[in-house]
Amino acid sequence: MTIQQRKRINISLLIPFLVIALVFGTMLWQKYRDSSELPVAPQMQPAVGKWTAVLFFVADGTRLAREARELDRCGDTLACINDVLDELLNGPVGEFDESLPEGTVVKSVRVDNSLAVIDMNDAFAKALTSGSSAEMLAVYSIVNTVTANFPQIARVKLTVEGAESSQLSHLDLSDPLVPDYTLEQPPPTDSSPLPAPTPSKPNKGKP
Repeated sequence: MTIQQRKRINISLLIPFLVIALVFGTMLWQKYRDSSELPVAPQMQPAVGKWTAVLFFVADGTRLAREARELDRCGDTLACINDVLDELLNGPVGEFDESLPEGTVVKSVRVDNSLAVIDMNDAFAKALTSGSSAEMLAVYSIVNTVTANFPQIARVKLTVEGAESSQLSHLDLSDPLVPDYTLEQPPPTDSSPLPAPTPSKPNKGKP
């Protein structure tokens, strides 16, 4: 066998090894490049459609009443709470009365697990109709509206101008409040029928 023939054999043996090495090298480079690239964040799909919110207004000046309101769908809980509170501030469209005084503004909303912290402006406290009943209806129109529409919210804390220990004329807002749906019931009246009088027994010996 000549030297030239040996060189040809050696070259023919080397070619498969070179091809294999090239394939493995390409695969390793591709794997390294893929691992070094940041994953692309999935694009959030915009919320579409409508949903029905429940708002609590004042009926007969004595109790809370529910009014349904159709709203555009929103992207997250905070945005949805703000939308619902905006509608509450806009007032009823039916026969009920507003629950919040004119000039009331929701300054901020914060959610911490099952607690919603809602900061109101000073007009909310100063412009409320005098009386514990009016304060109760105004405060719980907010609390009940938020908890009824967002089951993950169990308590609502109201602050005024950021003060953690806010005080109305008759209500202390220092602690978070749970919903009170009994305020939808009419208050008790004094018109209940009186018991029939017991007839007196006649005295013996007298007509």
